[in-house]
Amino acid sequence: MSRACASQGKPASAASDPGYFQRSEAPLTNLMFLLPLLAAYELGTRQFVLNQIVAFSMMQRFFAIFGATGKYLPAMAVVGILLAWHLARRDPWRVRFGDLWKMALESILLGVPLLLLWIGAGPYLARLPLYPGPVALSGWAVPCIGAGIYEELIFRLIVLNALSFLLVDLLQLQKNWAGAGIILSSAVLFAAYHYLGSEKFSPVTFVFRTIAGLYFAAIFLCRGFGITCGCHTSYDMIVIGLGLMR
Repeated sequence: MSRACASQGKPASAASDPGYFQRSEAPLTNLMFLLPLLAAYELGTRQFVLNQIVAFSMMQRFFAIFGATGKYLPAMAVVGILLAWHLARRDPWRVRFGDLWKMALESILLGVPLLLLWIGAGPYLARLPLYPGPVALSGWAVPCIGAGIYEELIFRLIVLNALSFLLVDLLQLQKNWAGAGIILSSAVLFAAYHYLGSEKFSPVTFVFRTIAGLYFAAIFLCRGFGITCGCHTSYDMIVIGLGLMR
């Protein structure tokens, strides 16, 4: 169903000379791509004293259930999951650093269709708050990075795989119907999550975010976790940046 339990189940070493698209889906490459973003988010929240992304706080509360507390646990979870995934695939410990800038460019390009949709729906989404609370000009990029990593971790890497395991592996539902239901469910959960804060529910923003969730799920299934995080981050940064320039 998902990248983690479908096409990425094969180690990169299975191919004699994997190309960019296969290499950029590898967990170790994803980790190296996301490490600068993780560091920027941790340093940014300390420097600009911003409220944490809701997804980040949700992960902290989850760890607290088991008695584990710490500001850096969510970031360590991202690193740990990708390293465990890398070891499970038995991939070689090799990253082509030239692939990382290509991933950054691809992430920006993949954000364009969603950006065009946002622009087209501008009259209805003019007051869409992407981040709960005022965003200072000096720290506007920090919440975008946090949303790109931690929301994708929860709603794509975890939720998609968990639903796939439950519905396909355990309940043995027909894969095509189950797959469509899994993708739609994750998108709806992603849209609903945005109202856990102070924002009031709106049918228009809910539909837009559901479409965004479907789009991010498609990228995740086709291009993997790292590119999805990069796409989400770049889209949020462009939209918030345009809003700050008004």
